[in-house]
Amino acid sequence: MNRVYVCSCFGITEQQVRDHADKGACTPRQIASACKAGTDCGSCVRRIQALLGRGACPRREPADQGESGVLSAGIPVGASARAA
Repeated sequence: MNRVYVCSCFGITEQQVRDHADKGACTPRQIASACKAGTDCGSCVRRIQALLGRGACPRREPADQGESGVLSAGIPVGASARAA
């Protein structure tokens, strides 16, 4: 098996970053929380960003707010959670 390492400090591979992205980690910070990649010397952060930008993390379409301007939580757009 061909392993391409992204983070040599913690031995994290491209595939491991992709696996964490598939589970919902879609930012370098979320990847770091999942496997520590990017938390030591930091030299891998740009590589992680590149992987996430190349489809390791599925793009999600923004939720349609419809004509009423109400978010799915029932809070009007522009209103604070405290005001609701």
